Parts: sequence; structure tokens; C-alpha cells
Amino acid sequence: MIRRGPPEERSPADLLQFGVVNLDKPPGPSSHQVSGWLRDAVAETLEAAGEEPIDRASHAGTLDPKVTGCLPIMLGHATRLAPVFLEGHKEYVAVLECHAPVPHDGESVVEEFEGPIYQKPPRKSAVSRRVRVREIYDLEVLETSDRQVLLRIRCESGTYVRKLCHDLGLALGTGGHMGHLRRTATTPFDDRTLHSARDFLDALAFWLEDDDPDPLLDVVEPAERILTDVPRVTIASSAAESVATGAPVYAPGVLEVDDGAVDAANRGDAPLVACYTPDGAAICLGRLVGDPEAESGTVVSLERVLV
Repeated sequence: MIRRGPPEERSPADLLQFGVVNLDKPPGPSSHQVSGWLRDAVAETLEAAGEEPIDRASHAGTLDPKVTGCLPIMLGHATRLAPVFLEGHKEYVAVLECHAPVPHDGESVVEEFEGPIYQKPPRKSAVSRRVRVREIYDLEVLETSDRQVLLRIRCESGTYVRKLCHDLGLALGTGGHMGHLRRTATTPFDDRTLHSARDFLDALAFWLEDDDPDPLLDVVEPAERILTDVPRVTIASSAAESVATGAPVYAPGVLEVDDGAVDAANRGDAPLVACYTPDGAAICLGRLVGDPEAESGTVVSLERVLV
């Protein structure tokens, strides 16, 4: 079993092998290209430092090449946490380019799009083009000009903002398309803690060449940061050993469960949970399927082992 220890005590190499960077994606490259560049830079740095290199990195939700903003990059074993980002929300600031002057009742028309909406993925998307429902939690008009509307959009993961802007243009009676788009949050990250790719590459160089880990410790966070909003289950170290070999979490190994997870389980939801050792190291993702107070039986079924 890989023993990472408490997140706050990990070395720079540990963080690069199981960490996350809240990257400010620049315009131009694709999300896949950005994550590939960071993967290669980390692998080369770790190898030069005599550490085990990583062979993978992934991003949390694709942004089109021209789109900027919040793009968390998962490094090494942290890529196993990618499903967590499907559970959270996204937030964007977008410019709606109308094809005629914005009508006086434009703000009230925009407000009608809050709630569940129907969307069909665009032709260039990588998913099946079936109509599906996505939730718009909040849609706020920040500013309007003659033919532009500046929007803040808080929405369910998987919402196509370009299609939303097209539909808003139709509803306004002007026609419209998406102009500039910037993602300002993807749960649990937001634009208050963004780092540029240059920040990250400089931090790697400071650690490798100057033996100064502080910039790297500022830019790269333990992968447990991704799990901030996921209900927590604390399990015994002996149970963690079994989980590492693919066993579910059985009742005797459960030490503590968040109340929110228990409430959801009581409703029959089988919520996604993250299991930790007592020192705070994440061990697995799973579903709470049994009673934590029981004396026997499966409490958490496994979805992703993280060690």
C-alpha cells in the first residue's frame, strides 16, 4: 500500500505524484494540450530529482481553445478523482453578442432561463447528441450595452454555454452568439486561487535547481483538496489496507461518517463518499450503501481506489 501520510506533511515529490493545480487556462491551446504539457514537465522534473515520474495528468472539464479560466489539473494518481468534478457546479462569465439592440425587457427574459433547461450537445462535441436536461442555478445580467449582455452563469456540470447563448438570443428576439467566455469556478475551485502555467513551471525550476520548495507548495495542493465538498468517511488503518487490494469497506472498519452522507443514505441515494485514514489521507471513492452503525456487512462499495 502507498503511504502518503497527512496531506500537510507531504514532500514536493508526493504532491506532484498526487496533487492538483488550479490552473488559469490561457487562450489558444486546448485543455488536453495544457494537461499534457504539465504532465511532461512534472515527469521530467521528478525524474531529474531521482523520484518516480508520473505518466498521466488530466483536466477537470474541457474548455474550448479560446476560453480562459479555471481548469484544475490533476497530477499522477489524482487523475482517479476526475469523477468528483461531475458532481459539482460550474460558474462562467460570458459575453452574449446580440445581433440587434438588446430589448428593454432583456433582463427579465434572461431570468426565465434559470432552472432546468433542455440542451442538445453541439455537432463538434465528443458525446452523443441526445437532448438532455441541465440545471441553470443562477443567471445574472451584470451589464448591458447596445448589443452585448455580460452574464454570470452558475450551472450544472455539462452545460453548453455556447448553446445557452444561442437560445438566449432567440428568446430576446435578436438572435445571438457567445463572445468571450471565462470559467470562474469549478467546484470546489474558483478564480481566487488561480495560478498560471508560468507560475507552475517556475515553481518546478525553483524546487529542482535552487532546492526551494516554497513556490511549489504554494501552487500545487494535495489531491484531497478536490474532495472538499464530498462527504467524508474515516476508516481504520487496517480497513485501508484491505481497500488498497480492492475490498469494500466493512462495518467494523468504519470510525466516523459525515452526517450529510448518512442523511442521503437514509433517503436511498447511495451518496458518493471519500474514505480517509485517521491521519487525513484519502484512500478511495465509493458509495455509502450500508449502515455505519451495523456490526457487519458492507458500508462503502468501491468506485475508485486512490492508492
